[in-house]
Amino acid sequence: MSYDQMIAPLLGAGRSAWTAHDGGEAVVRQILKCTRWQLEETTDFVTCPYHYYCDSSYPGDYHAAVGALVAAFAAYCFLSTLAFTVLDLARSNATGVRGIKRKYLLPSGPFLLPLVLLVLAKGQRINAVFPLAQLGPALLLLLQASALAFRNEADGDIRYAVLEASTVSGVLHASLYLDAVVLPYYTGQEALRWSQFSGECASCLCRMEPLVVGGTAVRYRGLSKTALAIIFALCSRMVCRIYGEERLSAWTRSALEAAGWVFVAADAVYLVGWVAVEGGAVSVLAYSLVAGLVFLGVFGKVYRFLAWLETRQSQWKSSLCHSAV
Repeated sequence: MSYDQMIAPLLGAGRSAWTAHDGGEAVVRQILKCTRWQLEETTDFVTCPYHYYCDSSYPGDYHAAVGALVAAFAAYCFLSTLAFTVLDLARSNATGVRGIKRKYLLPSGPFLLPLVLLVLAKGQRINAVFPLAQLGPALLLLLQASALAFRNEADGDIRYAVLEASTVSGVLHASLYLDAVVLPYYTGQEALRWSQFSGECASCLCRMEPLVVGGTAVRYRGLSKTALAIIFALCSRMVCRIYGEERLSAWTRSALEAAGWVFVAADAVYLVGWVAVEGGAVSVLAYSLVAGLVFLGVFGKVYRFLAWLETRQSQWKSSLCHSAV
């Protein structure tokens, strides 16, 4: 995907700096990938009260083959999570495939989680085939849904604690790595959409308002209440497993997990709406598939809760009948 295509949704929205400049794709790349903006003093308080320029360099994009590998990896993560979600919904309790344990096949497992972190850590330079600045949140949603839906499997408490702690650390680092990719992109979008080039340098911009990190158009962040809710839910699982549910009730753990699902579902809906407005059929399809997977997981949890509630109600009625007799 070229930078002309990445910036196309911005054309015609407000005072686009891109339409007023002839620097071409290199200028767009520099602005969208800028990680450090400097504010300069200005004497023109009427037309240029805020004058910014990019004070960072961008080493360049990785080869398109890297993007293709990342796209294939993301597709595998989606399919594996979807397959085990369907199996879990069908109550087959599948723990693996052909002798390979489930934890080694999921994006939140100990084998694939480091690969997810590697992709997100290098995501700023992955812009062909699977641009992480646009599709990275979908990969993080997959990781979060997988971590919530499937518990780590281990024989002893120590092994379980290590696996769960690594998952918590992975979710936290993935959120931070994603922010390092998307926040410069969102800031660059804001700069291109509502700025004018001053002409003093290639990236020098005049603005009527201060430039906010991450922009104001997109509210999504990797490290947000969603990530914190998932971390709390995973920690509650670990406490219940190691110390027993007398230290932390099952209701508290279930409530934290439910809150995590609510936040993940809300992020999925928001991102689908965002990409639908910004345009791009591939992005809309990717986020719609991930949102469908998230809601399938939510449906599975609600279905199991209602089934458990019905069982408990039947047991309660049966106990009442026995006591009456």
